Amino acid sequence: MRKRAAKKRVLLPDPKFNDQLVTRFVNNLMWDGKKSVAFKVFYDAIDIVEQRKEDEEKSALEIWKDALSNVMPHVEVRSRRVGGATFQIPMQIRPDRKVSMAIKWMISFTRKRNEKTMAQRLAAEILAAAKEEGAAVKKRTDTHKMAEANKAFSHFRF
Repeated sequence: MRKRAAKKRVLLPDPKFNDQLVTRFVNNLMWDGKKSVAFKVFYDAIDIVEQRKEDEEKSALEIWKDALSNVMPHVEVRSRRVGGATFQIPMQIRPDRKVSMAIKWMISFTRKRNEKTMAQRLAAEILAAAKEEGAAVKKRTDTHKMAEANKAFSHFRF
């Protein structure tokens, strides 16, 4: 790289739960710089999760964190050209990339759901992911299967 890597900005924790991960999630959820709207959607979704949850000893935020960890991939495939052929090579994922991929998948599959409001969609996706079902968890499973199928090319790692 010609320029040095950009410094990681420190995220302020969110006002309600005092958690940086929530802020990171809301920043990805936000559209057109409307952060207060994104926070409202997230907090409303957490309230819906609180009402619909089956596990009474866990808080809604813990259910959300469990859901996020269920969506996190551990390996991914990356393309690498070797002698004119392109191989899909399975590689371990850095911890910060795991989190960002999980957040992006969860939000993208939330947007594709067909509940009425965004908060209801997000709550439904959180509850599904916490039970290890739903589209975001399926995406993680597919990613892992792809890496498993291409395990034979792991010696091409770079």
